[in-house]
Amino acid sequence: MSTVGQKERATQDRVVRFFRDQLKYDYLGNWEYREGNRNVETNLLSSWLKKRGVPEALIARTLRKLDMASALGEGKKLYDANKEVYRLLRYGVKEKEGAGELNQTVWLIDWENIEANDFAIAEEVTVKGEHKKRPDIVLYVNGIALGVIELKRSSVSVSEGIRQNLDNQKKAFIRNFFTSMQLVMAGNDTQGIRYGTIETTEKYYLEWKEPSSDTALPQAGITADTILDTHLAQLCDKKRFLQLIHDFIVFDAGVKKTCRHNQFFGIQAAKKHVNSHSANKQGGIIWHTQGSGKSLTMVWLAKWIRENVSDSRVLIITDRTELDEQIETVFSGVDEEIYRTKSGRDLIATLGEPNPWLLCSLVHKFGRNGEDDNEESEEATAEYIESLSSSVMSNFAAQGKLFVFVDECHRTQSGKLHGAMKTILPDAMFIGFTGTPLMKKDKKKSLEVFGPYIHTYKFNEAVEDGVVLDLRYEARDIDQHLTSQKKVDQWFEAKTKGISNLARMQLKQKWGTMQKVLSSKSRLEQIVSDILMDMELKPRLMDGRGNAMLVCASVHQACVVYDLFSKTDLAGKCAIVTSYQPVAGSIKGEESGEGLTEKLFKYDTYRKMLADYFEQSEDDAAKRVEEFEKLVKNRFIKEPGQMRLLIVVDKLLTGFDAPSATYLYIDKSMADHNLFQAICRVNRLDGEDKEYGYIIDYKDLFRSLDKAIKDYTAEAFDGYDQDDVAGLLKDRLVQSREDLDNALEMVRALCEPVKAPRDTKDFIHYFCGESGVEPTDIDERSEKEALRLTLYQAVAKLLRAYANLANEMEQAGYSPTEANSIRQEVIYFEKVRDEVKLASGDLLEMKRFEPAMRHLLDMYIRADDSDLLMDFEELGLIDLVVNNNGEGLDSLPKDLRENEEAMAEAIENNVRKTIVDENPINPKYYDQMSSLLDEIIRQRREKALNYQEYLEQIRELAKKVVNPSGNRSASYPDSVDTAAKQSLYDNLGNDEVLTAKIDAAVRYTKKADWLGDRFKEREIANAIREETKGYDVDIVEVMERVKAQKEYH
Repeated sequence: MSTVGQKERATQDRVVRFFRDQLKYDYLGNWEYREGNRNVETNLLSSWLKKRGVPEALIARTLRKLDMASALGEGKKLYDANKEVYRLLRYGVKEKEGAGELNQTVWLIDWENIEANDFAIAEEVTVKGEHKKRPDIVLYVNGIALGVIELKRSSVSVSEGIRQNLDNQKKAFIRNFFTSMQLVMAGNDTQGIRYGTIETTEKYYLEWKEPSSDTALPQAGITADTILDTHLAQLCDKKRFLQLIHDFIVFDAGVKKTCRHNQFFGIQAAKKHVNSHSANKQGGIIWHTQGSGKSLTMVWLAKWIRENVSDSRVLIITDRTELDEQIETVFSGVDEEIYRTKSGRDLIATLGEPNPWLLCSLVHKFGRNGEDDNEESEEATAEYIESLSSSVMSNFAAQGKLFVFVDECHRTQSGKLHGAMKTILPDAMFIGFTGTPLMKKDKKKSLEVFGPYIHTYKFNEAVEDGVVLDLRYEARDIDQHLTSQKKVDQWFEAKTKGISNLARMQLKQKWGTMQKVLSSKSRLEQIVSDILMDMELKPRLMDGRGNAMLVCASVHQACVVYDLFSKTDLAGKCAIVTSYQPVAGSIKGEESGEGLTEKLFKYDTYRKMLADYFEQSEDDAAKRVEEFEKLVKNRFIKEPGQMRLLIVVDKLLTGFDAPSATYLYIDKSMADHNLFQAICRVNRLDGEDKEYGYIIDYKDLFRSLDKAIKDYTAEAFDGYDQDDVAGLLKDRLVQSREDLDNALEMVRALCEPVKAPRDTKDFIHYFCGESGVEPTDIDERSEKEALRLTLYQAVAKLLRAYANLANEMEQAGYSPTEANSIRQEVIYFEKVRDEVKLASGDLLEMKRFEPAMRHLLDMYIRADDSDLLMDFEELGLIDLVVNNNGEGLDSLPKDLRENEEAMAEAIENNVRKTIVDENPINPKYYDQMSSLLDEIIRQRREKALNYQEYLEQIRELAKKVVNPSGNRSASYPDSVDTAAKQSLYDNLGNDEVLTAKIDAAVRYTKKADWLGDRFKEREIANAIREETKGYDVDIVEVMERVKAQKEYH
């Protein structure tokens, strides 16, 4: 007997023991066959409330309120219900015991006294939804399900468990069960736990890390044998579990979030700091690298201060309008009102009043016309200080205990501002937040001004945790001598070395027309050519899924570049975003008759861009600069294919509201903070297929072209301590070669166990199983699925890694022979993947994993391939068998088509998959189809049928499987005329009258969106019960059948 299935069971048994013996949770039992499992176990909750002396009448009202909050349907989404339940958990249920009584707060969880709560786990909790599901372990506190864990054995990736959790939250499964869920976890012995909350996508599941300290978990006395045990002891320790739920859950503009470990420990350090320095008011600095959730850390710290420091108020100071707006958005997204002060005078007046508790103030960094420079920054700071000081009366004192959060506190001018504010608000505690390291020259001053580091989370830690992406850097030399056509042709050939001939021909035609627009004389025209070429060749740019930013040295240069781009394919898909305002005052006295001066050119280009965008006259459009910026930024983020390039100078490069891009082109001298923040624009996670952020540097800021500096952080980041910027940039070619070698090795290792001669049939056997041979192990089918998924992802990774280097294989150090051999291997594995996908029936389900893949294939792999694969995206193999008498089969890949046995197995796998998928609709019918398929397979294997006869029989069977009602009307009474009625008739003893009664009951009772809505489903069940009085039917079974019928939905 196989032990494979038992491994998962053994892990689960050990975890159950760990919860019971070490974490001291009660064990409620194995609930696989227990009826009526719910996310709120009312008996358990009632008895806990009774124990606490809550009167019966109040308990009943409390339970009703909780039940209403957690009910889905009537347009209420899982997010909304979960938010309502969370509020009741966090703030208690406000209810009256009876009419005329006063409101009381009934607490569902005792947040103060942790041990007063009942912590328990149940395993194999079978939950009925549209389809049954059985989460492995559910964590209950006082009978309310607050956590769920899916466990996998060590050989199966945690990702499988995460996907299971995500499936369970779909309407088709047990979405209702998740209305109370706070932490959603998946784990195995080798990777430990990954955690998120409801609707967290796979990419954003987090791994916990605990720094060593006296209070670090696991507690002394707990024995953790595996990383899984360690993570459970850290996340599910009773006190920590409730602390995460109480202090670190946020509903942020439609997305529920919980904290990363750096946010949790940053807040713990800040709490400790606030408590220990309450007397001397010494502040401190929190440095969490850009992209690691600094804004939410502010939210959580402000909320903790509000709830734990009496009479407290929080003031947040920013120095950019965008940051000011963003902070307001984040706080209102989490239902906290924040007051934005209008001026220094308004701020002082508001601080003199006891309310509001939360406010923000803006130090205007930009001068009047927006070309940012340090003098104006200094001036703006001085003006702000002046307006504050002049508003302060001699007897002024701010109301309440004031905490001042200074955002982006690394900026040089913050020292002066801080000094002034310290004078005005001597009793406030100042906490600085920064996403970039402090400069060596500023470090001493900043630490003197604010106080010590409260908590740090550096770039290399964030990359290691997968919170931000690794950065790939390349310096590009713009050749000023591309004057002759021959040189341009050579440049084109070098740039397109690795792409297929057909793709090169198409690109050359396009390029020819572009060259007429760009004479390639000036340096800027060459940069434009270079970027346009990347738009055609680089992953994520060429398919419109990623986008780019170009940083220019001045607004004038940005306008020149924009003017060039607007004559190419990028017209309408690029925009300038700077702080420039095209107002008439800016061109006074510029008309000289000598052609356009710089100021006039800027003015004209900007107005024309706005007019083109809004399709209005220039005068009207020129008034809409701010609206334009918001619209293009939004489009850049949400529809990168429609806004592919933003041209910027300073704006959008700093602050956490700046949009994320995949490529950053730099043609401006930058250093230290500005450069650090700019390159952090491309390291954010967005999109499944974004693996790295790319920096293309036309200014050679790191001097990497003139000397072989391996440490890119040396030159332009000279102002930082080396430790603070360790591992920030990596050489693109060196890293890309490493990626390609690793990806190839991974796919080779995955295919290594396939038996010789390793033809199509052998690959199908290894990845899909042998058709007609019953698996010896119940887990074999899901093991094969996991194996195929790994293959698809590994080959997709290989294709991306190859496309990244295809045009530069020699520069990356491969010989021509090696380069050709790698290309052949990539083509070979891509074919293997396609054949496995086709043979397994996975084809149509795999779309979401590789939306950008087709573009890469056309460009780098398939176009040279004489055996062009048909486009199977919309048609599965079973459709080809059924339609046009199977003529579509001629278009299948040659290796598959010419191998009769491989072809037969591929068809059988697809028919079997459809039978399994459709079985809930009509079990009796599909069981019959399954037996017929087994018989055809047996005859084929025993050579009782020749190949042609076999194809005829399997085609007939496939038709019946795909279209059950189409060819069987003769075997049903006339009234049984729909697929739903046929299913009821087949599965309820062929009773025509009973079928008609149930069908009528469903059709007359069902309401819109009834599926997944507990109350509406109950109405249907009651109507069926009423109609079937006197019949021996199982209502639960009938409802399972009804839910599976699409025509009733």
